[in-house]
Amino acid sequence: MNRRDFLKTTCMATISAGMGTFTSFAIADTLNLNSRDAASDRGASSQKGYISPHKALFYAPDKAASLSVVCLLCPWKCSLSSGERGRCQARENKNGELITLAYDNPCAVHIDPIEKNPLFHFLPGIKCLSVATAGCTFKCKYCQNWQISQSSPEETTNLQFTPKKIVSSAIKNKCRAMGYTYTEPTVFFEYMLDIAIEAKKNGLKNVYHSNGFINPEPLKKLCLYIDAANIDMKGFTEKYYHEMSAGRLAPVLESLKILKKEGVHVEITNTVVPTYNDLVADAERMCKWIRDELGDDVPIHFARFYPYHKLKNLSPTPTAIMEAMRNTATKVGMKYVYIGNIPGHPGEHTYCANCNKLLIRRFGFKILEYFIKDGECIYCGQKIPGKWTDSGL
Repeated sequence: MNRRDFLKTTCMATISAGMGTFTSFAIADTLNLNSRDAASDRGASSQKGYISPHKALFYAPDKAASLSVVCLLCPWKCSLSSGERGRCQARENKNGELITLAYDNPCAVHIDPIEKNPLFHFLPGIKCLSVATAGCTFKCKYCQNWQISQSSPEETTNLQFTPKKIVSSAIKNKCRAMGYTYTEPTVFFEYMLDIAIEAKKNGLKNVYHSNGFINPEPLKKLCLYIDAANIDMKGFTEKYYHEMSAGRLAPVLESLKILKKEGVHVEITNTVVPTYNDLVADAERMCKWIRDELGDDVPIHFARFYPYHKLKNLSPTPTAIMEAMRNTATKVGMKYVYIGNIPGHPGEHTYCANCNKLLIRRFGFKILEYFIKDGECIYCGQKIPGKWTDSGL
């Protein structure tokens, strides 16, 4: 990336963040600069390519070859010879033992509003300390953070930040939750798990923003400590997942059912990419599945696409298409449907599913008005699903 591209991308990152986008548009260098600033007074130093190898969980010997192992963390189930890494670029076979290179070395640490995850029905208005390491299990063509998600830990500038230090940082900055986001947190599973355990000990919540591509056993272990999750449902066909993300849909659907069954608060994001997954018929099928398998009160966020990474040739999703998606979800019976990345749009707000009164007025991540008391609509007493603060501020 040359200087002109760097400045252009950084400028877009700043503009997008101000507009209230759902996910971080910042590039790796910007993330690292902010991370250093955020951590400088808490003893966390940064270093290009810093790694702290740590024993991985969820793997087994591969009986087909000596010293080979099979990683059981995600559905790819990578079979690795000694010295070989998995698709995520962060897990490596060292002489028959699987290690993770994504531990104690986040490349992004930010204080965010909880709404950025996006979570609209979980403690609105609180601050969340968000963490990410390099690596991902998918290769999304429109990834907003591709400079870190498509890199190995050796290619990013990383902070030296233990779970205890990072939780201490959250407390000092009056954050009420830890967030695992930006890249794919499943990649730094062991680090995330240890932070989550430490966070729970200190009375903090844990929120998980993921592509949902994780095996049932590790997900169930994680659910012991995770309070809320937003899962990116890229689309609703295997073809779309394969072409757009080099991923698979079926395991994501299974993860959503597990999260719901285990009592984790669940919200779903679907980024609407023009000409790729903007068909109302597909949105209808997706919303019917969510309604029937998870419930009609699961919040759905339709996020407007912006041109990034390999899809810079596309235009942002037209507002009319975003509204058609929201209307479709409402028609099939979904009660809480949002439009994201269009600041000031009425689809940003929360409305009572019973009396249709406005309950939370938002502009991007900011809460302007709040009319929920004790988890109920102040007008009609309808119980609003989620976990609520008293003021939303």
